[in-house]
Amino acid sequence: MGADLSAMVDRANGAAPPGKRSQVIAFHSSSVWKMHFEASKESSKLLVIDFTATWCGPCRYMEPALNVFADTYTDVEFIKIDVDELPDVAREFRVEAMPTFLLIKRGKEVDRIVGAKKDELQKKIEKHRV
Repeated sequence: MGADLSAMVDRANGAAPPGKRSQVIAFHSSSVWKMHFEASKESSKLLVIDFTATWCGPCRYMEPALNVFADTYTDVEFIKIDVDELPDVAREFRVEAMPTFLLIKRGKEVDRIVGAKKDELQKKIEKHRV
């Protein structure tokens, strides 16, 4: 199912080196997101979900950093969800400001960062990825 699901989602190209795709997965469908999230509960892999919006300046500021983190921490899954595209998913996770980064393991939130805080996000990724 993982390979099929990967084919269903778009990968953001951001700051990935030429010839290498970024590991940030953008979801554009609530049902595809739900399937992916349910499947992720079976893994101990850390998920970092970036709740973003196209009109959000701090979100745009964080995007290059998120792409670098995705290329650096290949054992972590990075996900991008636009709150205007998938408002039901944002509500489900109680997202009230952008950007909001949720760190999730086995379906449970282990940390949350609200705001464009690169250093704090990196520290939390390093803390929870093992």
